[in-house]
Amino acid sequence: MERHEILEHARIVNAVVESRGAMDTTEVGPAIAQSWNRCVRDFGLDPVRDEPVVILDSRELKDRQEPLESLRAIAQGEMATLYQQLSGSGFSVLLTDREGVVLDYLGDPSFSEAARQCGMIEGALWSEQYQGTNGMGTCAIEKRPLLVHHHEHFLSRNVGLTCSAAPIFDHEGRLMAVLDASSFSHLAQQHTLVLVNMSAQMIENRAFLCNFRDHYALRFHSRPEFIGTLWEGALALNEEGHILAANRSALFQLGYKKHADLAGLQLRDLFNTGMDALLGRNNQGWLNPVALYEAKRGNRFFGLVQPPEARGSVLSGRASRQSVPESPPVGEDKIIRLSELQFGDQTMEHNVHCAKRVLGRDIPILLLGETGTGKEVFAQGVHQEQAGGKRPFVAVNCASIPETLIESELFGYKSGAFTGANREGRRGKILQANGGTLFLDEIGDMPVMLQARLLRVLEEREVIPLGGETPVKVDIKLISATHRDLKELVAEGRFREDLYYRLQGITLNLPPLRERGDKRELINHILSLECGERERVGLSKGALRQLESYAWPGNIRQLRNVLRTALALCDGPEITIYDLPEEICTQAPRSETDDSAGSSKETPLSALETAERETILLNLEKSRWNVTLAARNLKISRNTLYRKMNNLNIRINKEE
Repeated sequence: MERHEILEHARIVNAVVESRGAMDTTEVGPAIAQSWNRCVRDFGLDPVRDEPVVILDSRELKDRQEPLESLRAIAQGEMATLYQQLSGSGFSVLLTDREGVVLDYLGDPSFSEAARQCGMIEGALWSEQYQGTNGMGTCAIEKRPLLVHHHEHFLSRNVGLTCSAAPIFDHEGRLMAVLDASSFSHLAQQHTLVLVNMSAQMIENRAFLCNFRDHYALRFHSRPEFIGTLWEGALALNEEGHILAANRSALFQLGYKKHADLAGLQLRDLFNTGMDALLGRNNQGWLNPVALYEAKRGNRFFGLVQPPEARGSVLSGRASRQSVPESPPVGEDKIIRLSELQFGDQTMEHNVHCAKRVLGRDIPILLLGETGTGKEVFAQGVHQEQAGGKRPFVAVNCASIPETLIESELFGYKSGAFTGANREGRRGKILQANGGTLFLDEIGDMPVMLQARLLRVLEEREVIPLGGETPVKVDIKLISATHRDLKELVAEGRFREDLYYRLQGITLNLPPLRERGDKRELINHILSLECGERERVGLSKGALRQLESYAWPGNIRQLRNVLRTALALCDGPEITIYDLPEEICTQAPRSETDDSAGSSKETPLSALETAERETILLNLEKSRWNVTLAARNLKISRNTLYRKMNNLNIRINKEE
């Protein structure tokens, strides 16, 4: 800042402070005005002060980090995901303790040096007492998400920053840490604040579940698809059903203001069920939500009960491939062989045939396909076919790990290799896969600087961890996957040509769901997997028709989620169109195949007509095709029903 700009900033700050709220502070807002007052009256700060940033030495920093080691481990994955979302826009992502000490830092290369100069490094103290109004320090005092943009900072040296910060609380509502994303952006990034707040809530939820991993956890929401997201409520319970703790979302959904309000309550005080009954309803596994009704207001929720031993690695916080603690879908953890991926589609038949031909040979496999087409499942099938499940299968998503972490993630590191490294060192993913299969998903997103190291590993069959000197021999089956055009990336200089040809032992294209010729068989197969051991649920003709005709931009992953939610919502022996998402029902089927008499041409039905047809068919079946009885149940005349049946191509196939 120029000298006159610094003085003008100081003048505005002092004017707001001296007004004691009398002047209009709309431009900075009441929270910023209150913070400026604290800076002057409580901390004796001067907006033009330019003293060095307070930075703890390594021993002091370690003393701050160790008590929060578990939280930091959980936060690592979310920080990486947040960084990936903001990557390339000049942001850094920071985690501080409750007193504003920076514990962990991820920085965009374009921002890192400037951030270091202004004190955004591990060990720096960013409390209001030392740094004035700023995202991290002021958030810790306000205890709510906060955006501090440019001139809202108290100290003139921080005026160029834009900081979005959100608090992270423990299970008793006490502040544990603050998550922050900062940049030198000229714009106030409200959408960044939303992302930061979502990430902070995910960290908080995961920390809650991890803290009570030795107890039962009831995870619930009024919408089953929200279980496993940041909006889910979570209750920690003992075996007798006593409530031990609740996360913030649980308090909000159940209408409680404070954590202490739930102290001493039993599960039955909140829902229309006790612990024994709830566990009995979950005896088929904890992967399918069950309906719960609130004891006081009667609101319906869906919940999953997870026993202590069921969570384990899901809550470790170290997995880089998942940003949320999702319950693993039914059937995804079963052993999958290549033969189980064949349902009649010719392209998939060809893929399976080719994959089997290269089993046991040093030939890498490259899988191409849109997101959600089942590339990792196919890779697991190859692994099971070759190793029989007796050797490791290690998956790495190259797109979800920031450039600053991916090298240590892949190659591992020795003790003391860099600041913040685990004191015992860490085995990288390549070494973890030794003797088995290494699956590199989204290989097209691997940083160019690492591509040469990976190529060397593939050529020499050995890896050297960061900070190490002695190479370690490795024996891996490499399977790579991407949704990108690698040839185009090679032409643009973003992917090494020599690595491209090294990966391209055999290339298999996985077709998108909309182009598969075995769509009906695949839908029924996934539905069967989702049902698990519970009673088989079918699909009505209308529902199946809508599922078959939908374009499925999210492919098999989207299909699985839709069927899982529909299973939770359906009340009868089959899923109907009423159990499907609106976006699927509003897309009319591409063609109608009813061979109705008198139909000279077939036109697609609208979503409303499809729903009406489904209702009429349901009533006709219930009345054993007695049109008079069906019309009475539908509260319409017999002639009206006949007319509707004719318009909707419903043919009477049973005598009245």
